[in-house]
Amino acid sequence: MFTGIISDIGTVRKIEPGTDTRMEIETDLDVADIDIGASIACSGPCLTVVAKGRDGSKGWFAVDVSAETLARTTLGFWTAGHRVNLERAMRLGDELGGHMVSGHVDGIATVGACVPVGGRDGSVRFTFQAPPGLSKLVAEKGSVALDGVALTVNHVEDDTFSVNLIPHTLENTTLGACVEGADVNFEADIIARYLNRLALA
Repeated sequence: MFTGIISDIGTVRKIEPGTDTRMEIETDLDVADIDIGASIACSGPCLTVVAKGRDGSKGWFAVDVSAETLARTTLGFWTAGHRVNLERAMRLGDELGGHMVSGHVDGIATVGACVPVGGRDGSVRFTFQAPPGLSKLVAEKGSVALDGVALTVNHVEDDTFSVNLIPHTLENTTLGACVEGADVNFEADIIARYLNRLALA
């Protein structure tokens, strides 16, 4: 489990296609403290560390990405140099600063508009097109995770929703570089998923 609070922005340094695609991600996280088999959220998806090392002053870790993950997330479009929001899994007793995030991405949302609302160097309101069929899992004042970042929904209208990003979030996650038309990994609130399933039962 995760909280959606990003602790580092890593960079994809190598991609090796195969039955599962192996990706190496450079990070400022202390790789000596990361166990093989540990879970790290990489711009949303929860991935398992299968190798790690150091290259000079920089650490790196490797993950294997399944065909299902490549098909359902933006990872299939990543190339070397792509910047990645990173969060290590929660430990019991950790502060829950965001909301409960599973790292199980539901689909891809698309940026529709980015409108400054806080004046110069202030907040920006992002409007997103929800993934097909998933807008019903988004509620005003509810939670979503976008590229692994925990956010509060400000407004919902039909298949679109908006969130407000404060300067800290813009500066310390990859969302600050998003522009109109950009795709992001979308994870609905866990409770919304189960309520929707119960309603269909």
